Amino acid sequence: MANEINVSAVKREGAGTSAARRLRRDGVLPAVLCDQKGQATSIQLDVHDFEQMLGKHSGESLLINLSIGGQKPRKVLLKEVQHHPVSSHVQHADFVEVSLTEKLQINVPIELTGEPVGVTQQGGILEQLLREVSIECLPSDMVEQLTLDVSELALGESLHVSDLKVANTLTILDEADIAVATVAATRAEEEEESAEAAETESEEPEVISGRKEREDSEAEEESRKG
Repeated sequence: MANEINVSAVKREGAGTSAARRLRRDGVLPAVLCDQKGQATSIQLDVHDFEQMLGKHSGESLLINLSIGGQKPRKVLLKEVQHHPVSSHVQHADFVEVSLTEKLQINVPIELTGEPVGVTQQGGILEQLLREVSIECLPSDMVEQLTLDVSELALGESLHVSDLKVANTLTILDEADIAVATVAATRAEEEEESAEAAETESEEPEVISGRKEREDSEAEEESRKG
C-alpha cells in the first residue's frame, strides 16, 4: 500500500447552500463523513491543504486517515470530490468509513504509456476511449491508477479492458471487451478515402453509360445491314 494520507477536519455546524458558500469564501471546504452504520456527520477542512494533497495523487479514490477534532483517526475512503465547473477548484468532498477486512469498489484512472507504432510509423492518432475502470479490492490493496502500454498498437487496432494487467488481489468489474484505446486515421486521411470512394462511385455510371451507347450503336448497325 502507498504512503498513508493523513487529513484533519472539524465538525461543521452550519448547513445549507448559503452556509457552504460562506465557508468556501473563507478557504474552508465543506464535507460529509458517512460512518459504517450509515450515519452522516458534517465536517469541514482547509481547502488549500486538501487541494495540495489531491495534487500529489493521480486519482481521487484514496484511502485516508481522517482525524476529526483531534480524535483518533478513522480509515475512510474519499468517495467523491465535487469540482467547480469553470475553475475546477474543490467545492465539496464525501468520505465513507471503511473496514480493512471488507472489499470495496472504486474507480481507478487508466494511464496510457508508450508511443504506438500506428502513430510513429503509420501516421495515425492515438485515442483513449476509456479513462477509468471500476475495481473491487480490500482497502489495503487499493491502487491509484492502472497503466496500459500502447507501444505495439498499429493503425486501426484497439486495446481492451482485457488487456489491462492487474494483481490477483484486484478484480476489474467492467466488461472485458470494452475498448480502452485505439489508433485511428487522421481526419485528412479519412477525407481522402471518402473522396476516392466518391470518385469511384461517380465513374461507374459513365462506364455503364458508355457500354450501353456502344451496344445501341452496334444494334442499329446490324439493323441497317439486315
